[in-house]
Amino acid sequence: MIVTQRATQTDPWIARTTPRPRATSRLFCFTYAGGTAAAYRTWAAGLPASIEVCPVELPGRGTRLGELPYTRLPDLVRAAAPAILPYLDRPFAFFGHSMGALVAFELARHLRRAGGLSPTCLLVSAHRAPQVPDLEPPTYILPDRTLIDKLRALEGTPKEVLDQPELLRLLLPRLRADFEVCDTYEYRPDAPLSCPIAAFGGRQDKIVPSTDLADWRAQTTGDFRMHLLPGGHFYLHTSQPLLLHLVTQELEASGEGRASESQAA
Repeated sequence: MIVTQRATQTDPWIARTTPRPRATSRLFCFTYAGGTAAAYRTWAAGLPASIEVCPVELPGRGTRLGELPYTRLPDLVRAAAPAILPYLDRPFAFFGHSMGALVAFELARHLRRAGGLSPTCLLVSAHRAPQVPDLEPPTYILPDRTLIDKLRALEGTPKEVLDQPELLRLLLPRLRADFEVCDTYEYRPDAPLSCPIAAFGGRQDKIVPSTDLADWRAQTTGDFRMHLLPGGHFYLHTSQPLLLHLVTQELEASGEGRASESQAA
């Protein structure tokens, strides 16, 4: 059985910009390939005060730029699990965008195996269901120029970064490591999660079609909902107010469900 410990303010994994000691639940946010916890720095302002936003900062980026990034998802999950345990002393949910959806999913399964812990809700964004095979060739081995062209097509990296060779020299190793995490991922069948799953995507996303999002339904015995928002693969930036509204609805619905289960027990 997992035993939680008291959280500290100096934990490098958790980048809380707006601590909310009186919050009744926590939302852990996992970023996309090459991203940092700063992608979620404005989320607290758009969510109820009852939710404490806990962006997860992975090694090799942001305030942890000097650390080596992980290149295999199982290693990343095994390192992240004990880091977030001190924060699991109240109900919690996971949100992950693109690569972050895989991290959130496998972390939820790891916590269940290790000690029976479960998020109240798993929110996955802009990533195909894990059991759906990836038919695209590996990205992490592409030549620099080809990789940069792909980043331009994704429209998730600012043009001013892609046009600055010095910034690219810092960014590309982290991106390659993250793409390697995704490209080498091997799905292993296991029992579906019991928590609700909500899948989010951009209506104009050319990478993750809605059919691949809908297949997340197989990963839960609980409720499943899918939301398509205006925008492409990085709709979470361009449609943030609507996304946060829907996230709030999902978290409130999962909280009500948890309360009903407790009363029934």
